[in-house]
Amino acid sequence: MAIQAGDKAPDFELKDNHGATVRLSDFRGQKNVVLLFYPFAFTGVCTGELCEVRDHLPQFADRDTQVLAVSNDSIHTLRVFAEQEDLEYPLLSDFWPHGNVSRAYGVFDEDKGCAVRGTFIIDKEGVVRWTVLNGLPDARDLNEYVKALDTL
Repeated sequence: MAIQAGDKAPDFELKDNHGATVRLSDFRGQKNVVLLFYPFAFTGVCTGELCEVRDHLPQFADRDTQVLAVSNDSIHTLRVFAEQEDLEYPLLSDFWPHGNVSRAYGVFDEDKGCAVRGTFIIDKEGVVRWTVLNGLPDARDLNEYVKALDTL
C-alpha cells in the first residue's frame, strides 16, 4: 500500500545521475519536495513527463520546492538520459538494492520490476501532504501537483 497524505515520508539515501548522495532528510526544514517515481528512462511517457517538469522548474522554485525524480534505472543510464533531455534536477537511482525506496513508498510493481507513477508532495517537516498514483501508461498532470503545492 502506498504512503498516504498525513504519513511521515520515509527517509532515504540514493545516488543521483552524477553519483552524488541525496537524502530526503537533507531538505527537512529547508524545502518542500515533489518526489516523482517513474518506471523507466528513455520511454515515451516518462520522457514527456520529466521534460514537462524541466520546462516548468521555475514554478517549483517559486514555491520553495525541490523536485526529485526516482526510477529503478542505474545511475549510468540516468546520467545519459539527463544529458540527452537537458534535465537539471536530480534523477535518483533506486537500482540497488533494487526498488527498496519504491517499495518503502508502496509504488514498486513486483511483476514489472519497476516503480509505477507515484507522486508525493512532502512538506518541510517531512510529512506527505498530497499524493497520486498513476498506472504505467498514464501520464500525470503537472498542474495537479503545482496546485497541491499552493496549499502548503
